[in-house]
Amino acid sequence: MILKPQDVLIVLKLVVLGKHGWSYKTLAGELFMSSSEVHSGIKRAAAANLLDHYQKVPTKKAIEEFLVHGVKYAFPPDRGDLTRGIPTGYAAPPLVNHFQIGSELPPVWPDPEGNVKGYEFSPLYKSVPKAATVDLKLYELLALVDAIRDGRARERNLAVNEISKRLFSK
Repeated sequence: MILKPQDVLIVLKLVVLGKHGWSYKTLAGELFMSSSEVHSGIKRAAAANLLDHYQKVPTKKAIEEFLVHGVKYAFPPDRGDLTRGIPTGYAAPPLVNHFQIGSELPPVWPDPEGNVKGYEFSPLYKSVPKAATVDLKLYELLALVDAIRDGRARERNLAVNEISKRLFSK
């Protein structure tokens, strides 16, 4: 079974939920996906050992290893033209306070309701901008993943540290 980018979104949502209960229907609603997409993603993530096969809870050490060493190769981003959207990577929390953006245009997930002008940065999955706007913790994890996917060395290192803190603080 081949892991898909939306599986990372699902796994990160499960990390954010922690010990809170969930159902395929609620996950689907919160991630703006269909229940069948979520079910298939859970199945693929478990096959990739990112989730426990029986309890369907995140395997945090495996998730950390994949995010740090694999996600940038498995799901490299596409960059596009100037657009309106939601900041990601170094331009989003929690990294935005560590960098001076200056005149450089930030990476953004395209979103007509976004409030920042920047260059288009493809999200892991098409529903990421919507899901991120309703869950700040998920937004931060996704932005950190994007810093790993396409950031410079300093951005990647800070993102790795932040992801590790978030994964293991629960």
